[in-house]
Amino acid sequence: MNSQDIQSAAGERERIEIELLLEGLFQLYGYDFRNYAFSSVRRRIWHRVHAERLPTITALLERVLHDRSTMLRLLSDLTIHVTEMFRDPAMFRSFRQHVVPLLRTYPFIRIWHAGCSTGEEVYSMAILLKEEGLYDKARIYATDMNEHVLDSARGGVFPIERMQTFTRNYLEAGGKEAFSQYYTAKYDSALFHSELKSNIVFAQHNLVTDRSFNEFNVIFCRNVMIYFNKELQNHVHSLLYESLSTFGVLALGTKESISFTRHAGAYEELCPQSRLYRKIK
Repeated sequence: MNSQDIQSAAGERERIEIELLLEGLFQLYGYDFRNYAFSSVRRRIWHRVHAERLPTITALLERVLHDRSTMLRLLSDLTIHVTEMFRDPAMFRSFRQHVVPLLRTYPFIRIWHAGCSTGEEVYSMAILLKEEGLYDKARIYATDMNEHVLDSARGGVFPIERMQTFTRNYLEAGGKEAFSQYYTAKYDSALFHSELKSNIVFAQHNLVTDRSFNEFNVIFCRNVMIYFNKELQNHVHSLLYESLSTFGVLALGTKESISFTRHAGAYEELCPQSRLYRKIK
């Protein structure tokens, strides 16, 4: 066997190991990463293999199947939690301009933050709605597949050193008050005020395996689907479409789009630069 054949066999073995690991994770724990982008999943699995000081992916599979704590560490690697308050300020500014006037016409507002991670974007929305006088008639549903990050989101406690970035984002997003009025600084943490959580429901929900659970006027699903393959992206787009009321607004991440999806014709662009779309049929 020449070097090319050896390399090809090693690649095939690695692919089988990864498929078995993902299948075991789904069958035993219910977390489905089988249709995530392969290169991204591969990179994160190898990170966990090395962190656990294991020789192979198969060794990681054995440990994951028999040790829940190892599974949780792998789950943390596979679920990306890169977020900040008022991330992409231009989007929140566009939301104030294009979406808030629509929301004023509704007697009650239901908003879903799908894949909310540690909750920074959810609290951003709560602050925006308060400043626009809409929070009292709104209910925000914040969901994620990872219960650990949901616990962090429920707490509303963030590192104090992040407040400078958050404040800058808030002001660029059209913030109307002093950002510091929304939290209390204590030692090295910032605790956001409990009134911001009064109309937020935190719940576990898996976009890959779970169904729609309500009808929403606004759905945020930003920077989640960039890690999915095309099949899974289409699946999630169908779920979001089914969950969004007619004339409801869908907010995607800056690298995401409804173009070339099966539901592309069902939306109109409210602000293409900010990836804000309105369902029209």
